[in-house]
Amino acid sequence: MVTGELKNKIDGLWDIFAAGGLVNPLEVIEQITYLMFIHDLDDMDNKRAKESAMLELPYKSIFVDEVKMGDRTIDGTQLKWSVFRDFPADRMYIVMQEWVFPFIKTLHDDKNSAYSKYMEDAIFKLPTPLVLSKVVDCLDVIYELMNEKQAVDIRGDVYEYLLSKIAQSGLNGQFRTPRHIIRMMVELMNPSADEIICDPACGTSGFLIVTADYLKKEKKSEILFDKQKKDHYMNHMFHGYDMDRTMLRIGAMNMMTHGIDNPDIEYRDSLSDQNSDKDKYTLVLANPPFKGSLDAESVSGDLLKVCKTKKTELLFLALFLRILKIGGRCACIVPDGVLFGSSTAHKAIRKEIVENQRLEAVISMPSGVFKPYAGVSTAILIFTKTEHGGTDDVWFYDMTADGLSLDDKRTPVAENDIPDIIERFKHLGNEKERKRTEKSFLVPKQEIVDNEYDLSINKYKEVEYVAVEYPPTSEIMANIRELEIEIGNEMDELERLLGL
Repeated sequence: MVTGELKNKIDGLWDIFAAGGLVNPLEVIEQITYLMFIHDLDDMDNKRAKESAMLELPYKSIFVDEVKMGDRTIDGTQLKWSVFRDFPADRMYIVMQEWVFPFIKTLHDDKNSAYSKYMEDAIFKLPTPLVLSKVVDCLDVIYELMNEKQAVDIRGDVYEYLLSKIAQSGLNGQFRTPRHIIRMMVELMNPSADEIICDPACGTSGFLIVTADYLKKEKKSEILFDKQKKDHYMNHMFHGYDMDRTMLRIGAMNMMTHGIDNPDIEYRDSLSDQNSDKDKYTLVLANPPFKGSLDAESVSGDLLKVCKTKKTELLFLALFLRILKIGGRCACIVPDGVLFGSSTAHKAIRKEIVENQRLEAVISMPSGVFKPYAGVSTAILIFTKTEHGGTDDVWFYDMTADGLSLDDKRTPVAENDIPDIIERFKHLGNEKERKRTEKSFLVPKQEIVDNEYDLSINKYKEVEYVAVEYPPTSEIMANIRELEIEIGNEMDELERLLGL
């Protein structure tokens, strides 16, 4: 969580933009993202140079002695954040506007990378040298504070706090899934170095970035030292689609700063005929938009065959089934209504997953997980595409705490079910003996079928009622009379002291 001085500095950064006349939250975030990307390019280049030197491998810096830009040749070192930040404001502004910004727009001038696609129409919008100078100084302090914190995902927390500034976030679905929830889902799926991973509603690429970081940490030897798998990791593993070009631009830059050279981040309406993906991915991780309905004419006919509906949350489930390979797995967030909705479409998609695929787990999350953006109750569905069934016992978990308070403040608390969820999921064999009154338990497929494929945990959870004995009514009434007499005596004493 972003708190204290770091939070104040980010708020101060926002105020600098507002004072300069930039008040559209998405534009501000976009400009901040460009500048953070420019800062990170310098850091990343230095890091890779050191790593190559340690491994005695050749390395060519992107900030070579001379950089050719159109018909101009300039000193590449002047494009480094650590160099131009010390220039006078007027010169820094000229360097940024005429050199640095065009440079980052042409980093991948082959036009085939996701980055080049979404940078070619990017515009540098900081209005004056003074505003740029203040923003650069403020970002330097923010990076210092982030480095001091040494938190696992402080960069992600900063991004999340920036995105929380979008006033309409709860309306347009552009709020991020909390990183600790994404991390839990990635750990539950334990991706391998051979995966082909997709998020068809990727936003800022949070699921893809957390998965990339997890693989770098847990499968380091394969990712870094196996030439073939490293190439797969850098160029072919990650795929993300969205309909918001600003978010795609942020997502592409975000992936690159996390060391993914060429992620497949594309503009695409995933639910339309524009998306022809089928039997392509081994792992889907997603939190698709829940809000509203779609024009049925714009929805792919393949999806409507599975469940005839306009509801996006149901159509995305049908999409996941279509784009996964046989044996491919999915962990996705759905609103509670998906679990127990009584419409024909709701029942159809649940029946498809239970009968024709292998449903493994339903993790019910508390409604405060997405606060302050939204208070909707959600769950995580985990299933494998088989096309031949395979659902046996479905694991249910009643998650009541995620390590943060469930109000709008979301402050850290001691109660946290996430480690327990991960541990129990990894040892499902131990769950057979658990009673329905516990946090987690297994439910046989037939029982789910008998309940019209209802996947709500409340349908199967048993509540233990403890008998409470109260004193007889006559005794309670006598106690009330005694209290009334005592109050009367105290009032008489108060009046006497006041001379009334």
